[in-house]
Amino acid sequence: MQTSTRNDLLLKRSLSAVWHPCTQMKQHETLPLIPIARGKGCWLYDFDGRRYLDAVSSWWVNLFGHGNPRINAALTDQLERLEHVILAGFTHEPVVALSERLSQLTGGRLGHCFYGSDGASATEIALKMSFHYWRNSGRPEKTQFVSLAGSYHGETLGALSVTDVALFKDTYAPLLRMSAQVPSPDWRRAEAGESPRDFAIRCAAALERHLQQHHAATAALLVEPLVQGAVGMAMYDAEYLRRARALCDRYSAHLIADEIMTGFGRTGTMFAHEQAGITPDFLCLSKGITGGYLPLSVVLTTDTVYQAFYDDAVTRGFLHSHSYTGNALACRAALATLDIFEQDNVIAANKATAARISAAARALASHPHVKNFRNTGMIWAFEAATEDAEFPRRFYQRALAGELLLRPIGNTVYFMPPYVLNEEEIGLLAERTLELVASI
Repeated sequence: MQTSTRNDLLLKRSLSAVWHPCTQMKQHETLPLIPIARGKGCWLYDFDGRRYLDAVSSWWVNLFGHGNPRINAALTDQLERLEHVILAGFTHEPVVALSERLSQLTGGRLGHCFYGSDGASATEIALKMSFHYWRNSGRPEKTQFVSLAGSYHGETLGALSVTDVALFKDTYAPLLRMSAQVPSPDWRRAEAGESPRDFAIRCAAALERHLQQHHAATAALLVEPLVQGAVGMAMYDAEYLRRARALCDRYSAHLIADEIMTGFGRTGTMFAHEQAGITPDFLCLSKGITGGYLPLSVVLTTDTVYQAFYDDAVTRGFLHSHSYTGNALACRAALATLDIFEQDNVIAANKATAARISAAARALASHPHVKNFRNTGMIWAFEAATEDAEFPRRFYQRALAGELLLRPIGNTVYFMPPYVLNEEEIGLLAERTLELVASI
């Protein structure tokens, strides 16, 4: 079968059989799906051999390239041993080893790993654990949650209740348990002459006012540390996290760090909260945990939280579950991902890669069509100076024509590439994005 025919056939089959996520399906009448045949390194290829530089890590998950030989080898080995076993009443080596290593990455301050399948399920787990902790601790009135304005924590009903993105939330509002939002420390909202740190302090003061009034009913504060993704890569100073941690301690509320996106080196440290020198009560991880290979999420928490559930009474236990909890293949992929971090000294290597990308993007950053060019670790973002409501769709299509996979959030264009970009790929990403911006 000719490759172009394979492209067309797969596209037609997908449109009739697959309901694609985060998509108005009718748009695909004029915006064709891209059938992908294979991936290698930072590139995706269709059946005709057309290639696309995966500059968004396939929704922020792929850390070390498609078809990574080390992760492939680990999965092949695991397939010969155990693919999956029920984790209720049973255990296995990959899930134990992964839990131990994740705890070690927090200096042993967090552990007791509870596994899910995706980021939203990790949020659900943390919310339920926090609520149940306070109930088990004789504080059943602490049932409310607080998050940042513009926050995104997932699209299941519990996660959506603490999300503040109208596009995702408004339709389902009658189904949701409402939460409170406090001002985001996103430095783009700072006043003229106000530093990101000073603005973070001002926003922390607003959080303090909220907790002063509502702490008796507040179970937890949820934050995306340092970078809020879905609101347009909002970046903020770590001082906010330091003050939020102190306020949660003062007012007896949990701090939940949603590091589903920011974890595993994406902000320049293994976990973003490290840059504030704090430890959350709950740490939610997903996306990059398996290097982009298999669905997996995990919530790490403190021994204090764990002990509140440790009892003879079944009703005091945490009875959340799903059939594939702690899947052996996914855990083995995660272990291989952590091996790469260790063996390749990835955190240090990423600093050098980030410097090269920032240098290559200097002309882009200073272009008159670019506003608020910003960078945290291995994330870059800017706003395109345009009022065109069709900008996201048009930019995405033109980027594909230029061999780039870029998905703007509104008029925010961002790079969140795999960590393995080489010099040629860095140059191509910067130069072709500059060409696209110049033509706005």
